[in-house]
Amino acid sequence: MNKEDHYNEGMELFAQDKLEEAVAAYLRALEEDPNHADALHALAMTYAHQEKFDQAIEVGKRLIEVAPDDELAYTSLSIFYQKQGLIAEAEQIAAKARTLSWKRELREHKDPDKS
Repeated sequence: MNKEDHYNEGMELFAQDKLEEAVAAYLRALEEDPNHADALHALAMTYAHQEKFDQAIEVGKRLIEVAPDDELAYTSLSIFYQKQGLIAEAEQIAAKARTLSWKRELREHKDPDKS
């Protein structure tokens, strides 16, 4: 199996609410490619679903290193911080997500063919 197979397996397991097995599948994908953004995001969301917010935050931070222009990565990390009661951190990350969104909207407005 390759990283995409492991990732897809994790998604199927998550859908079946087999969260520990999903985590294991995402980790296998990340063993093959530590920068697999989709697997990082899915792993973070699975940890959050398990209410393991410390782990979700750790993986969320890694995700924004790998995908610094991913608005959803920042939004997710902000939610993880909120769930931990880390409001200042959540607001800072949410502001970054809004900035990325505005930049994307400006690019799309300037050249609608590139959206």
